[in-house]
Amino acid sequence: MLPELSLSLQFGKIKDANQHRDALKRHKVIRWVRNTLEVDGEITVRIVDAEEGQALNRDYRQKDYATNVLTFDYSQEPVTADLVLCAPVIAQEAKEQKKTLEAHYAHMIVHGTLHAQGWDHELDEDAEVMELRESEILARLGFQNPY
Repeated sequence: MLPELSLSLQFGKIKDANQHRDALKRHKVIRWVRNTLEVDGEITVRIVDAEEGQALNRDYRQKDYATNVLTFDYSQEPVTADLVLCAPVIAQEAKEQKKTLEAHYAHMIVHGTLHAQGWDHELDEDAEVMELRESEILARLGFQNPY
């Protein structure tokens, strides 16, 4: 049985909004997150433009560029977190990696949800374990190995 999830899906002012909304149907996002959670959770997924993504990355991580996903985790049981995904970065990476926008969003949401539960990839051995977990979850969801 999958964990319970309370999801808030938010879209900031982004270019090509319909394209991103189509890739992020609410029922799909719920499925991706619930299949990644190990315990019940309350998660906000917010899709932002490059300006907002860069400001958050700069203010909270001291890195002055927009990144694909930022995870703000507040508690791990139940999981309470905000996932902020930068639409133009996700779109560019999907194109470069020859993936659909939906597949890359699924990967980044799984990745961010794992971070919200304490998973990390700062050390090489941690990265390998986290990548394997992501690949297993994505395969169960019908997506190809993102690596």
